[in-house]
Amino acid sequence: MPIIIKSDDEVEVMHESGRILASVLEILEAEIRPGLIVRKLDTIVKEEFRRRDVIPTFLGYLGFPAHVCVSINEEIVHGIPGDRVLRDGDIVSIDLGNTYKGFVADSALTVGVGSIGPEEQRLIDVTQQSLWAGIKAARPGARIGEISNAIQACGEAAGFSLVREYVGHGIGRDMHEDPAVPNFGPTDRGPVLKKGMVLALEPMVTIGDWRTKKHDDGWTVSTLDGSLSAHFEHTIAVTDGDPLVLTLRSDEQPLAAELAATTGQRN
Repeated sequence: MPIIIKSDDEVEVMHESGRILASVLEILEAEIRPGLIVRKLDTIVKEEFRRRDVIPTFLGYLGFPAHVCVSINEEIVHGIPGDRVLRDGDIVSIDLGNTYKGFVADSALTVGVGSIGPEEQRLIDVTQQSLWAGIKAARPGARIGEISNAIQACGEAAGFSLVREYVGHGIGRDMHEDPAVPNFGPTDRGPVLKKGMVLALEPMVTIGDWRTKKHDDGWTVSTLDGSLSAHFEHTIAVTDGDPLVLTLRSDEQPLAAELAATTGQRN
């Protein structure tokens, strides 16, 4: 399928969609604590999306039964929120998407529950750093492979592995559009980035091996070796200069300011 280039007006609508999504993710992040029943997060998303008049993109997508994906510890992605209770020391990956005025925003983060260990915190930090390494590489004239390689180099430099069976993607009126954006590989792979391309970058990093397994529920994906995993994602737009992060959360303003230092571009 051809890559769909978005107009400036379409990118602005996607930015509005991304701001809404970021605000709901911040609410979910604040709810994470020991003793929380995971299903509560799905209820919060349902209520907040209704309040903001946006469509829950994940609900019903290929049959997915919830508004949000919640994956815990060795679970990588696509976890279905149920009756599990969060415990002190867990790490939780939250993946969320909404559709606003016909355009999708997609974002994810991983947070610790209560007091987590130093290796768990390092995994979370490195995964977020890997995402931002990929974002910084998303400049016009670069190839998709430069994003992939930047993500991989950051994660592997810390001694971690990058999941290879699930990748980032183009995004727009549909949640999954071309091109695919792997989290690994050489710099010379993939199409050349152009202004108006909108991408969801989403490194999934593991402490152990990168291989995965799917649970009997048909959705939840875990590390094959049972090692811990973290997941961060942003929807970004390629511009004439630095990329525009459409799903930026308030706590990431310093990262955005660092990214924009050479151009003065605002996220």
